[in-house]
Amino acid sequence: MELSKKTTILFTPEQHAHLVRTAQRRRTSIGDLIRKACEAQYGLQSDTDRLSAVAALADLDLPVSTPGRMKRESVPPPDSLMP
Repeated sequence: MELSKKTTILFTPEQHAHLVRTAQRRRTSIGDLIRKACEAQYGLQSDTDRLSAVAALADLDLPVSTPGRMKRESVPPPDSLMP
């Protein structure tokens, strides 16, 4: 990944201290923490990453029923909620 753009961000002393501690604990830089947080929050993922995620979800073997049956199993009938 080529890093070619620079942005200045101001933090409170508490925020900065927290980032320093977190970066040290994870053995990375504050910049790397911020870049990863931006990717997670704002969806800056590549098409390859997105397709990999979709493929991983499609490969899951989950016990899923029909929408009607799942609704009946998860939502009680109105009569049971109000006497």
